[in-house]
Amino acid sequence: MILLLAGTSDARELAVTVQNEGYEVLATVVTDHAAEQLEAAGVRAHIGRLDAAQLARLAKANGARAIVDASHPFAEEASKNAMQAATEAGLPYIRYERQASSLAFGTVTFVDSYEEAAELAAEKGGVVMLTTGSKTLDIFAAKLLGRPDVRVIARMLPRKDNLEKCERLGFAQEQIVAMQGPFTKELDLALFRHFGVTLVITKESGKVGFVDEKLAAAEELGIETIVIRRPRLSYGTVYTDFAGVLEALKQQAPVSARSSLQVEKAGTSD
Repeated sequence: MILLLAGTSDARELAVTVQNEGYEVLATVVTDHAAEQLEAAGVRAHIGRLDAAQLARLAKANGARAIVDASHPFAEEASKNAMQAATEAGLPYIRYERQASSLAFGTVTFVDSYEEAAELAAEKGGVVMLTTGSKTLDIFAAKLLGRPDVRVIARMLPRKDNLEKCERLGFAQEQIVAMQGPFTKELDLALFRHFGVTLVITKESGKVGFVDEKLAAAEELGIETIVIRRPRLSYGTVYTDFAGVLEALKQQAPVSARSSLQVEKAGTSD
């Protein structure tokens, strides 16, 4: 069995791909929606945030032969826990990370933290669109909300907990854009124009995270963008495609004939 941290849409695709190669997969996710998507594709899912010790116990209890960390590029704590769990359980650790964008745009400023991005936005003022998700929304709320020279628009997934967090932090409903991707350049252009955006804050989430489209739209409209760099962790070898992960599994945890038969039977059941 392969224990796979599946925090993104491409990670869920990877889980299905690995299982189709003859491995049994148990994917860890943090939302019911993600679990439902995996289970609809025939992949078992465990819901809930897990620390290193809990991941190690889960791996041992399910007879895992490797841990594949396909968490979000910015899920720094999840990756640290996965690496520690692999060490504790004596298992190979394999990192998959979506490919980075080229980000060859003249209006982009790079920063190393959410705090630095918030401080820079406070200096610049204007209409700021946050596309950094809800997890770090409190950092931006503390620096930007209530400033007379700043209007903040927060774009995030349309989830109840996100909206409740916005309410607690003091975001008015006209400051919230609750949408599910994919986001095209045309959609970003329309949103930026509608709100009169003068500054976009985003993360270097990679091509699958629609960063290129976002930056292209901002560039076309002459809008400045602040990009938060990815955390710098010592993962060892990082694979940016599914083929690399499959080859690593083949080398470090080759599928057994028994496992392959079990997956085949599971896939042909009525």
